[in-house]
Amino acid sequence: MSRFTDQFMEMLGAAPKKPEKVSEKVQRIMFLKYEDKESFLKAKENAHAGRAASHKWRNIRWATLIATNLLFVVSFYFDIQVLEGALTASRFVGFHLIDLNSALQVLLAHKHVIVNLFIGTATVFVLWLLLGGRTFCSWVCPYHLVAEWAEALHLKLVEKKIVTDHQFLRGARTVFWILFALMALVTGYTVFETMSPTGILSRALIYGPSLALGWVILLLLFEIFWSRRAWCRYVCPIGLTYGVVGSISPLRIVYDVEKCFHEGDCRKVCLVPHILEVTIKGRAAEDKLALGPDCTRCGLCVDTCPTGALRYEVKGLAKLL
Repeated sequence: MSRFTDQFMEMLGAAPKKPEKVSEKVQRIMFLKYEDKESFLKAKENAHAGRAASHKWRNIRWATLIATNLLFVVSFYFDIQVLEGALTASRFVGFHLIDLNSALQVLLAHKHVIVNLFIGTATVFVLWLLLGGRTFCSWVCPYHLVAEWAEALHLKLVEKKIVTDHQFLRGARTVFWILFALMALVTGYTVFETMSPTGILSRALIYGPSLALGWVILLLLFEIFWSRRAWCRYVCPIGLTYGVVGSISPLRIVYDVEKCFHEGDCRKVCLVPHILEVTIKGRAAEDKLALGPDCTRCGLCVDTCPTGALRYEVKGLAKLL
């Protein structure tokens, strides 16, 4: 199977595979790295000493996410008609924008194509095709932000041994995607939209809180005291839908084997650590690899890596600093 196919199957829940063949260039890099252990350890120490902890991309991402959602609020409150509606369906200066997963749910429920639905979906499809599908999750989705804060609390509780992190099968998200699609098709009702924390939070910010916020609070409590980022990792079909779209996106995060010391700090901060299995010693088939379509392009791994082994890149263009 090709690497693209393997990455796509990993997004659906398959376990990452070891490469069947490693390129000669990677073999040379690994040999030179570990031939002189003392030099390797010294280089590793210098790398950590020469770079302070960074939150550059996290801060840019948080600012972008907050600004995007506040634009909805400001447009509604002052009736300036710049960005109307909510994240599930909106208009930006007159252009229809429809969340891809919401559009799919509506299409299945109503069983016919609405013109505005098609126009809005096409616009969003092109946007996230260029930006990388799951970029929506980390750079726009309001639940991602509050879940990220809840995750920090969860990790502190785990560190103090007050709670234990429970993991589930990643393939559950694919099962839920199918179930929500079938429920929309059979019932004629967009079942997922009634329980999507993305839509609930977006509407609450713009139009005011509702009882549905209780469901979001329950999800956050579950993630704090039981399972780290459970909704995004194991349930939410939005991430899977956008992951499919972003599988051919030119914007991606690229891994450079030569610069890596294989410490695993990047995997500790990643929402979807299976895409960073290539950073484990012996798991990279090529010297430079783009991360899989399940990557949210959040930049946490880029901030964490002390040697710049992970970076943003637009395919065919120079790397993003």
